[in-house]
Amino acid sequence: MLSGLRSTVIAIKPRMRTVAQSGRGGFEVGGTKAYPYGSTTAVRGHVLAALGVLKLATADQMHRLMAPGHKDNKGFRNAALDLARHGLVVSEGSSRDGHKIWHLTPVGLDAAAEVLGRPVGEMGGIARGAARSGAPHAMAVNETVIAITRTPAAATRPVPRQQTGPAPAAETTGPVSAPVADPAPGIGWVGSWSTEVPLAAASSRSGRAGVRADAVLQAPEAGLPVLFVEVDNCTEPPETLESKFEKYLRYFRLTAKSSVGGEMPLWRTHYRPSPRDGHPPLAFVFNPGTRMGSRALKNRMNTVLKNTRQVWSGDYHADRGYGVPASERDGYYDFTDAIPVLFTTLDRLQAGGPHAPVWWRCGHGQWETLSDALDNPADQRAWEARDTARRARYDEELAQRELERAEQERWATKPPEPEPEPQVASCQQCGLPTTGWMGQDDASVATPEDGWLCPRCRTAGADVYQHSTLRQALFGNRRRER
Repeated sequence: MLSGLRSTVIAIKPRMRTVAQSGRGGFEVGGTKAYPYGSTTAVRGHVLAALGVLKLATADQMHRLMAPGHKDNKGFRNAALDLARHGLVVSEGSSRDGHKIWHLTPVGLDAAAEVLGRPVGEMGGIARGAARSGAPHAMAVNETVIAITRTPAAATRPVPRQQTGPAPAAETTGPVSAPVADPAPGIGWVGSWSTEVPLAAASSRSGRAGVRADAVLQAPEAGLPVLFVEVDNCTEPPETLESKFEKYLRYFRLTAKSSVGGEMPLWRTHYRPSPRDGHPPLAFVFNPGTRMGSRALKNRMNTVLKNTRQVWSGDYHADRGYGVPASERDGYYDFTDAIPVLFTTLDRLQAGGPHAPVWWRCGHGQWETLSDALDNPADQRAWEARDTARRARYDEELAQRELERAEQERWATKPPEPEPEPQVASCQQCGLPTTGWMGQDDASVATPEDGWLCPRCRTAGADVYQHSTLRQALFGNRRRER
């Protein structure tokens, strides 16, 4: 891994103490002439990779970022001391809590570029002299990177040391205890990060035309092509933070010539695009420490949020679609020229991790997970889904009304069924109905009270019912001849 260090190894003087000596003079027992502090190749590579990304870091931060499975940061301290003897790293100060801060030398920058597999031109500077004041901002950026990355603690075996005394009678090796895995996973690894990244047009000779991002995370395997991170120690006025929003928006609006001859956003020439609408997301991590209380921090966040609304809010478009009732019409926000801005605090990140609901998306109004915070529930995509469901429901109601109307028309044009004729008793003399003969339609003729003769028989034979003589009863009504 450190083949690039071969040309930078310094010749060790012959009088340097060997590994058989007890470590007097500051050297560790088990070291070599080239690396008297006994560091391993793997840990030295970890130190170079961490400093190549973070620019400034303590041994404890490098330990937690690169190999939290190690028992302590002693191996990283020894590796930094060994690399310092070869002129690859140097310490020029200490942090506020008393830890020595290390950074790369120009030669070490080349070695770190080889370890990370990056071109030297993409490595940035070496932060010379920044550690003399304790570098509180750089330390906060490092803690943010560690809290988001959350490197899993892998099991490690102790490095066997050369024994200077008599060998033991029986060498016993106990099982290696694996550290407890972090229940909250992180995003990316050390190679996914870049710090102190200048963002400006290629024609700009100075950084005044752009902005310098505190950190940039590229983790497409986690669904996060790019995330710009800014860390605020709450020592600057809110207006300073607000000016960064404008600079980011100005940078995202810059265009460049594409390979096919058209124009494309300038940031697309360096970073992968996101499937979401709008510019790349921007996360602000607030680190008030003991300088600011919870209420003052909330007021600071609200002030920045309100004064930068034009950056993250988007443009509202009302729905004027044909066929949609006015009471059901809504609209959507166009985030094409908006920056998804996320707020969080360093304490929340360290406690819950990046996948916990620790992100406050400007405009959402609640703490959310990273995936929910980056989503745009009020964009055109969501509106189209609502509009499709609304139109489907409207078409279903229209079809139901058409079916009911057709059913009503069918019943309106159908002739009524004839009413059944009432049962009428038959005349006992002629057999016709007692109400009258066939075809008779005389409402004045009433049904007789006895009900056994029809009107015709009752009228024609009225004389039959008169009292007759004995002769008429025997011989009938005959005319007498004269």
